[in-house]
Amino acid sequence: MTEQVSPPLPGGGGWLRLHPATPLLKGGIALIAVIGFLLANLRERLIEMFVGGPDGGDLIEELYRRGHLGWAIGIVLGALLLGIAAFSLSWRMHTYRINDEAVEVRSGILFRTHRQARLDRIQGIAITRPFIARLFGAARLELSVAGQDAKVQLAYLRSSDVDRLRHDILLLASARRAHEGAAPWAAAGGAGSPDAAGPDSRIGRRVTELLAPELDPQEAPPESVVRISPLRLAGSLLASGATLFVLAVVVALVVIAATGREIGFVFLLVPAFLGGAGYYVRKVTRSLRFSIAATPDGVRVGYGLLTTSNDTLPPGRIHAIEVYQPLLWRPFDWWAIRINRAGHASSGSGGQPATTMLPVGTRADVDRVLGLLLPGLASADTRHLILAGMVSSGATPGFGVDFVPAPRRGRWLRPFSWRRTGYALAGDTVLLRKGLVWRQLVAVPAARIQSIHLDQGPLARALDLCTLTLDTVAGPVSASLSALDRAGSITAFDAVSRAATAAGALEDGSHGSRGSHELAEPTNEHVDQAAIQPSQPESDR
Repeated sequence: MTEQVSPPLPGGGGWLRLHPATPLLKGGIALIAVIGFLLANLRERLIEMFVGGPDGGDLIEELYRRGHLGWAIGIVLGALLLGIAAFSLSWRMHTYRINDEAVEVRSGILFRTHRQARLDRIQGIAITRPFIARLFGAARLELSVAGQDAKVQLAYLRSSDVDRLRHDILLLASARRAHEGAAPWAAAGGAGSPDAAGPDSRIGRRVTELLAPELDPQEAPPESVVRISPLRLAGSLLASGATLFVLAVVVALVVIAATGREIGFVFLLVPAFLGGAGYYVRKVTRSLRFSIAATPDGVRVGYGLLTTSNDTLPPGRIHAIEVYQPLLWRPFDWWAIRINRAGHASSGSGGQPATTMLPVGTRADVDRVLGLLLPGLASADTRHLILAGMVSSGATPGFGVDFVPAPRRGRWLRPFSWRRTGYALAGDTVLLRKGLVWRQLVAVPAARIQSIHLDQGPLARALDLCTLTLDTVAGPVSASLSALDRAGSITAFDAVSRAATAAGALEDGSHGSRGSHELAEPTNEHVDQAAIQPSQPESDR
């Protein structure tokens, strides 16, 4: 039996400091801009207050003529030194350390704060490189931890150190303590830091970082990387509901103008158009250079043009997956994927990138991404279920395990989508199929189900129907299915409960800890795939 050795702790487990440019990046630039704005707009009042008399022209000339230039220079230098001292003290008081149990951050001058992220609670690690920070060779690292508002942020670190630091944290968090023979991670700002070289070397390194690809080819095998072409991304934005709305408004304005009516109110829509243009710009810049790939640390999602971000999901952190297709994408056979995850990191402005695993892709891209997120769904035994859940309606016999469709009387509640409504149990994953105009396929790992419940309103009770809901962590994916047969839903409830309990007990056993699933009594019984497919009366088929 090979002895496993834990990786070297960053900085030997001691307290480390952030990037020296952190105070400037976290508020110094904004402060300088505000001071410049105030001086430019309050110039005359300042001269009248400190010098006396009206503005005589050039400020320096006026101060020199009145003999106040020395005092003015002293005040400016004093304020500058005071600001530098405050920023320097703030930087020195903001430290972090990483040990075998947690990542800890201390900050504050007058009011001290101490935050920590336990390694066994880390759900993912995101790295963001804002454009201005990239010019300084800095990056922001954010650890998402299970719980509300439980993120721990290290802003900013040296850009050359964050990838290695994330690798070491994930090694500690996932208990993969095998010795890799790599040199210990260097403390920020130390003698071994890359920025300790000469200025020419630093400038060359900044240029290399700005021009480098978002995903290092050495981090993941090329065959596991899924990318998006810019043309497909542009097409998906044009074939969207927002674009149709904009076109409808433009056509309405043209018609009103052609009829000779007053269109002065159009100027009131300028802010709305500017906001819409900003939405498209943000959408494009966030999704450009998108890539998702399998790495030794987990699934890595990267994106961004000027501000680049990447997020790594360790194994077992995905609670629900949704494959969906808007109506306008159907002629192109484009699909998108989003997930629910515990304590997800923001990964930049907006929440879309943190939960979007595929902004737009083909069926082949969906198959590859699902294989990265849930490898069990990529097997030949379940591939037909995935395809049936994406495009088919009703029953698709001939494959053994099949979707259980909604009964015919479900058309009273879902007149258009009742044929699409159905559920299936594929191994230890529950699949929910729904939506006619907006096609959706939801996959929920049984081990991530927090609770299951059946709901029945007055009309559903009269039709002997009910709604099945699988509760997971909060997110954009809704694991709920309505207009189901009541008797069949009870059978599905029992089968999914046994699957969730068995999967949770197996996972907890692999970690050597007691499980917390309370859906049913623990059992080692194998869950029969056919148990979730009750026979239906001939009239309901």
